[in-house]
Amino acid sequence: MKLNKNFTLLLLGHSLANMGDVLYIVSVISVIFNLTDSATVSSFVPFTITSSMFVSSMLTPLFVGKVNLKWLMAWSQIGKTILLVILGLKIAGITASNYYLIFFIIGLIALLDGCANPIRQTLIPHYVNNDDLIIANGIAETVTQIIQAVMWFAGSLFLIILSPQQLIWLVGCLFVISSVLLSLLETVSHTSSEQKGKLEQLKEGWKTLLNTPVLKRIALIDTLETIAGTVWIAAILYVFVNDALHVDEKWWGFVNGAFFLGLIIGSIYCIKYPSFVEKNLGTLIFVGSFTGFIVTIFFSLNSNPLMALCLSLFMGLFGQIKYIPQQTVIQTSVTKEQLSTVYTSLSAIGTGIFGAGSLVMGILADLFGVRTVFVLSGVILALVSIIVYKNKQLFIRKVFQK
Repeated sequence: MKLNKNFTLLLLGHSLANMGDVLYIVSVISVIFNLTDSATVSSFVPFTITSSMFVSSMLTPLFVGKVNLKWLMAWSQIGKTILLVILGLKIAGITASNYYLIFFIIGLIALLDGCANPIRQTLIPHYVNNDDLIIANGIAETVTQIIQAVMWFAGSLFLIILSPQQLIWLVGCLFVISSVLLSLLETVSHTSSEQKGKLEQLKEGWKTLLNTPVLKRIALIDTLETIAGTVWIAAILYVFVNDALHVDEKWWGFVNGAFFLGLIIGSIYCIKYPSFVEKNLGTLIFVGSFTGFIVTIFFSLNSNPLMALCLSLFMGLFGQIKYIPQQTVIQTSVTKEQLSTVYTSLSAIGTGIFGAGSLVMGILADLFGVRTVFVLSGVILALVSIIVYKNKQLFIRKVFQK
């Protein structure tokens, strides 16, 4: 695949925004923890972000027909840049009595992020030939996971040499460059939905999900996998490392790192063997689901830290080998004009379920033990495997004629 200008601009712009997102969240958590000395208050940072992204995913369809997709993404990034500058100016004066201002600003930033993420996935088929979708999705996922793996580590190092405010100004520079790159994208054709009422626009993506058999199954699979995936959040994994593996906190970082490494290897596999992946979309989605179930059950029963690293790596590897083919199925299951509302609906499911699921799994871990929630996660993934197996014939790449 030859990387074209638009895909390169989209990838670079989104990557710089991703780097900035991680760094500014690291700085915000640092400020709040230093002000409150409370892990509970600090944990409300990801909760605030997830909740705002859920609201944004629900409302984005109102803008899809009125604002061109390219500009919807570019202006959301420009808006994030403006809000970040405000945060940078305010953060020096934040005290224990008014730190709620930080939550207000990061909530607004997340509202714009919730709009940008599904639009990025929607734009890829506009800028990439249908035959190159597997490679394009693989490259996008590889870059995203490398950034996630590296920047959380780098963010901690930056805080050693920079103050949180200085780190936010660095993020501001990344956001400005990202905004410029996204503004340079070519405008894509889109169908106006201004003639439809607001309620109809909000319902459009959900109706497409319900009326398209493969998307209906994927929505159900996403719901179950999101619930199952909440056991892998940092807080629960930290408890597992301490209570089940009986090792110190550095192994928490190792287990997380192994998972990200698995994601990266899975992405590279899809890039290297796109023809094989495309011919076996349904099979790979099933293999990824079934392996996730087996690995999670073994992880729940395991007490060896080295084995935990291997299992975490396999979880990331096969999860990604499932995820990339699944994205290709989504991107080719409906017309390009319908994709934006489909992705915003799927994003709403993911963010809404994740927020509630994280809370429920945390409570269950406290009540019944951390191993129990991993067993429960494995059982849910077993159900996903059954659903995928029974509907394997639906997971194909379609071609829509213009």
